[in-house]
Amino acid sequence: MKKIFMLLFSATLLMSCGGDGKKEEKKENSIKLNSTTAEPKNEKEDGITRVYLTGNDQMRYNKSEIKVKAGDKVVLTFEHVGKMSKETMGHNFVLLEEGTNVQEFSQEALEFKDNDYIPESSDVIIVHTEMLGGGEKTEITFQAPEKGKYDYVCSFPGHVALMNGTFIVE
Repeated sequence: MKKIFMLLFSATLLMSCGGDGKKEEKKENSIKLNSTTAEPKNEKEDGITRVYLTGNDQMRYNKSEIKVKAGDKVVLTFEHVGKMSKETMGHNFVLLEEGTNVQEFSQEALEFKDNDYIPESSDVIIVHTEMLGGGEKTEITFQAPEKGKYDYVCSFPGHVALMNGTFIVE
């Protein structure tokens, strides 16, 4: 009798562990729901454009293009959504004057480690955020420049190759 009870108990335990796939379905659905959770979109009010930009541990911005209207007040929220430190994988947002040679700028920025890789007396920087480490967020407000296409980059060494985009002012 004891053997039959143990056999039934073991079979019941195995069946409850295996399940019928419903738990797995629920898990997949929750992952899908989480992955489609909308990040804040660019919001446009009368004369104000709010922009949400992120950088991650894979050296990527979430946007390769940002569009605003000339003269608008731009409120840019920048968040480092990765986990790595500022010293290892720091990120920032640097908006450059139209026509700036991005490679030359990034080479110059290398010399300014103590200033978070922002050249101190540069005349090609329109605006920039502070350098952030994983989990940090900052916000800057500035006036959109005149109509044109401007480059934005991360000035941390080596990041400009992957972390760059176009800031389009219409």
